[in-house]
Order: sequence, then C-alpha cells, then structure tokens
Amino acid sequence: MTAPAKERTQSVGELLGDVTRDMSTLVRQEIELAKAELREEASQAGKAGGVFAGAALAGFLTILFVSYAAWWGLSNVMDQGWAALIVAGVWAIVAAILIAMGRTKLRQLRAVLPRTQQTARQMPSALRGR
Repeated sequence: MTAPAKERTQSVGELLGDVTRDMSTLVRQEIELAKAELREEASQAGKAGGVFAGAALAGFLTILFVSYAAWWGLSNVMDQGWAALIVAGVWAIVAAILIAMGRTKLRQLRAVLPRTQQTARQMPSALRGR
C-alpha cells in the first residue's frame, strides 16, 4: 500500500520526469527495433541478390552452350564458319531488339523529368528557400 501513497505524493515535475524518461526509453527501443529489422532485411536482400547472381550465371552458361550446340548442329549441314555466322547473326538480332526496347524505356523515363521540373517551378518561392 505504500506504492499508491507514493504516487499521490509525487509532484507534477516528478511525474513529467517519469513520463519523459519512459518516452525516451520507448523511442530508444523503437529505434533499436528498426535497426534490427533493417539489418535483417538487408541480410535477406543480400542473400536474394546472391541467388539472382547465381541464376544469371546459370542463364549465361545455358545460352552459351545452346549457342555452341546450334553452331555444331548447323556445321553438320554447312561449313563451320557459316554456321558460326548464322548463330552470331541470331544473337545480333536479339541484341538489336533489346537495345531498341531499352532506348524506348529510357525515352519514357526522360519524359517524366520535365513534368517534375515544371511542378517544382510552380512551388512558392518561400518553399524553394528564396
């Protein structure tokens, strides 16, 4: 029964000090929780990146060996030089298509920037720091 009596005798300053200390502890604990969660997410993202890198390497090797197989297969019906040129030509066409797609995406990206600049100019001068 001494605890309720102590609470009644605490001053407003002591109560505010308790609240401030509790809030400070809560904020510190929340920051530590956020740090721990970020570390965990970064670790998982790193592992996922490693898996994607492995998949990219496996994909590259698959394409390489399929290309060799196509070259050797075509060399059964024609000269090896021509077979190699045909396989290389197919890959050149694939590269050209991918470049065209990439340029289209880049143009779409550049189209966003002028609108952003226009809306930034419309902001009041006070918000821009003038």
